[in-house]
Amino acid sequence: MIRSAKLICNGGEYLCVVRDVSHGGVRLRLFHALPHEDQLTLELATGDRHSLERVWERDGEVGLRFADEIDVRDFINEGGVFRKRPVRLRFDCPVTVLVGERPYQAVMRDMSRQGARIDLDMSLPIGQRIQIDAPGFPEKFATVCWRRWPAHGVVFHQSFTFDCLAKLANRLQAPAPAPLLPAGAPALTAGCVPPTIRRFDSPPHCRTCNSDCPANADR
Repeated sequence: MIRSAKLICNGGEYLCVVRDVSHGGVRLRLFHALPHEDQLTLELATGDRHSLERVWERDGEVGLRFADEIDVRDFINEGGVFRKRPVRLRFDCPVTVLVGERPYQAVMRDMSRQGARIDLDMSLPIGQRIQIDAPGFPEKFATVCWRRWPAHGVVFHQSFTFDCLAKLANRLQAPAPAPLLPAGAPALTAGCVPPTIRRFDSPPHCRTCNSDCPANADR
């Protein structure tokens, strides 16, 4: 299975792709290293949330264990209370909004592949074309499609690809560099080798294999 989703932790919100799921856990595809936090929340495109515990991470994928048992069929069918919508990442990022040649300071509150919410002290008219600029942010042109001052919803003239948005969000939410350790201080070590976890720690199997196979979870 392939489902767009996001991981939520104290360090921010990050795009991911659900590759495999069972009653016990889930395997996700990532586009960058995951922050070193054990307690995470997975939010699907329907808004449904599931608490998770990190088990392992390697080769661009992460295995996580559900804190509570889930209904696999509902998870796969994305049968949440709310309708499915594009995954939106919430974070505060200072940006400059250019209206013509005049710059205005603003804060981007959330962003999806197709658009963003920007808080701005002034009120822009619906249909106003703008340019968004920020350190590490690619040149992006957009049009105002709704407003509830100070919030303005904008749609990008060119959508982000999924992987580009995932990597951009990771850069924008990156913590400040850690202070250098004094000479002779012991180096920090990485975590232990992840254990082997049944069902969500390995590539999906053929549908013709045994009933315990993750690929059969959507039957």
